Amino acid sequence: MKFNTLILALLFFSMPIFAQVYTDKIVGQKNQLLKDSLKIENYPYALPIWGEKVAQKGYNLPYSAGLSVNYFWQDSEIIINDLEVGFNNGPMYNLDEIVRFDKSSVEAGALTIRPDIWLLPFLNVYGIFGKANTATKINAGIWVPDADNNWSQVASFNTKANFNATTFGLGLTPTIGIGGGWFALDMNMTWTDISSLDKPAFSYVFGPRLGKTFKLRKPERNIALWVGGFRVHISGDTNGNIAMSDVFDLSNAQQKVDEGLTKVSDNQTKVNNWWDGLTPAQQANPINVAKHNTANRALEKAGTFLTSLDGALSTAGDSSVQYSLQKAPKDMWNFLIGSQFQYNKHIMFRAEVGFLGSRTQVLGGLQYRFGL
Repeated sequence: MKFNTLILALLFFSMPIFAQVYTDKIVGQKNQLLKDSLKIENYPYALPIWGEKVAQKGYNLPYSAGLSVNYFWQDSEIIINDLEVGFNNGPMYNLDEIVRFDKSSVEAGALTIRPDIWLLPFLNVYGIFGKANTATKINAGIWVPDADNNWSQVASFNTKANFNATTFGLGLTPTIGIGGGWFALDMNMTWTDISSLDKPAFSYVFGPRLGKTFKLRKPERNIALWVGGFRVHISGDTNGNIAMSDVFDLSNAQQKVDEGLTKVSDNQTKVNNWWDGLTPAQQANPINVAKHNTANRALEKAGTFLTSLDGALSTAGDSSVQYSLQKAPKDMWNFLIGSQFQYNKHIMFRAEVGFLGSRTQVLGGLQYRFGL
């Protein structure tokens, strides 16, 4: 269903965007001239705070402000629980017991802008502004048990949805660097705004990275390589309101609902016949009681939901769908590898790939830095 695409956007916008520049402690005899020059040089910029003191202690600071443009692609899976659905602002039906989601996949691409400053020599602070386009495939089915407690699918709904989203956020990155080796802890919070959500959705990303920068022959030119992790947390509650035509393929939805109601009725007849065929002693058996209650509860839920959907489809042009659910990434963590080519202290090019688990991502970016 299309409301799944809305929460998959959260995973998409929860992206690693820290560019690998850092305050580096100059060490080694061959770098003594550079270290000495830093000690006697007057630091010309207002930021970072204590920049001059740190530079004179032998640290090489990046330019204090920057602006980067990043393109980000991601494919991810999520898990959905506590699903409730209603129609035309009527009663909400809890479908968690009877609705099962097959693999839901999203392919997304976005362009983001990231302004940043070095507030302190070892602390970078940044903002995030982005736009995205995504294409998502969702497969869901309604499942009910029979008299033997074997569950089968009575109706299925498949959709491919496209939507646009905007995001904004804030982040910070503490770093430390010694002799070209460095460690960074990237953290950011983002709010993603989609028209079908009641309010912007929140996500939090944590991305530790460990890397090494290798100098090239020309001054200020280098290549950085790193490995790291990517952990994303998205807010669990999602509520929204969307048009019926955005959820179901109206060309065949009525046929699927009719077939589903027939299957529910057939299964209910089988359950009733099985129960009526038991002796009083067998009906008192706790195992049979549990099977009977589970089957009746699930069949009642499926029948009530499909009947309500049937009524909503009769006025599909004016119908709306309300939903509430809990969502979480299928895998909280995935692995990252990346590289950055620094042409000079002003211009950098970056590439990063994330993989393992149920999330794959690729990032490419261009950064320009300047003193502030």
